[in-house]
Amino acid sequence: MAAGLCLSRAATGLGARVSACSVLAIAAAKLQPAVGAKGGPLKPEITIIYIAVSAIFFNSGLSLKTEELTSALMHVKLHLFVQIFTLVFFPTAIWLFLQLLSITPINEWLLKGLQTVGCMPPPVSSAVILTKAVGGNEAAAIFNSAFGSFLGIVITPLLLLLFLGSSSSVPFTSIFSQLFMTVVVPLIIGQIVRRYIKDWLERKKPPFGAISSCVLLMIIYTTFCDTFANPNIDLDKFSLIIVVFIIFSIQLSFMFVTFLFSTRNNSGFTPADTVAIIFCSTHKSLTLGIPMLKIVFAGYEHLSLISVPLLIYHPAQILLGSLLVPTIKSWMISRQKALKLTRQPKAPVKV
Repeated sequence: MAAGLCLSRAATGLGARVSACSVLAIAAAKLQPAVGAKGGPLKPEITIIYIAVSAIFFNSGLSLKTEELTSALMHVKLHLFVQIFTLVFFPTAIWLFLQLLSITPINEWLLKGLQTVGCMPPPVSSAVILTKAVGGNEAAAIFNSAFGSFLGIVITPLLLLLFLGSSSSVPFTSIFSQLFMTVVVPLIIGQIVRRYIKDWLERKKPPFGAISSCVLLMIIYTTFCDTFANPNIDLDKFSLIIVVFIIFSIQLSFMFVTFLFSTRNNSGFTPADTVAIIFCSTHKSLTLGIPMLKIVFAGYEHLSLISVPLLIYHPAQILLGSLLVPTIKSWMISRQKALKLTRQPKAPVKV
């Protein structure tokens, strides 16, 4: 229990640090937007879109322990459930929900941002940390986080173009060629390099999370520099507050849905599997999502507004997950005990 609480606090601390630094990056962008805007001294059209994005995915390739996933590979039913829920049910349900919200006065670009959240793949860390904190099926969480990240490289851009249209200034073929060069190639190179320096990585344990976070903050900073440099963009507080409420509601609702489906009598999932399913199916990746948005929606003047819901969703999922760790852990232990009792053979009755 103590180890679980420590991991829960670590997850909360991670989310808090990323959130606080994101706020500082946005504040810095507000003070001097010209520095990080397109054409400014930082040249984000080169340094961010190519160098920073490639660095994030090279780092991901270097850190992903794909060689440890073989033990979880055979649990096909669980993997199918998580990936279908994450990349099919989630974005479709959000799209249907947004059809109702489109008649409200909520900022349309924030609503588009909610759709982008639905299209994102699972993260490579938070779902695993929280699953481990509870004591769930960590191997399944690692597999689905890693596999979902790989799937997301291809499926997420397709979903974004399907649900939001391909009206960006970057042609469809150009988007995928750029994604291939800045996402797929660095990821593969990272995995190849990892094979040769695996022992050194295990020994030294480089701060992969900190490196990705720093690069991510640069992307967030330049994205908002473009926003503040554009006088035509305005964000009302009412829309922002409503979107925060919607995000927390979506997370809680989908966690409940995954819980219901994975605990049915004929589901075939253990309580430990359910824990992995709850976190992996409902968590979305900020580290992979922001760079993808930067590529797919390059040229959009409202890119930063589209990014806002994902920037909110990331810390919200870690905060909610951390708060629910004790409750989910208690449920899992009691459920495991109950199942163990039902499987014990009954003692013969003496006549």
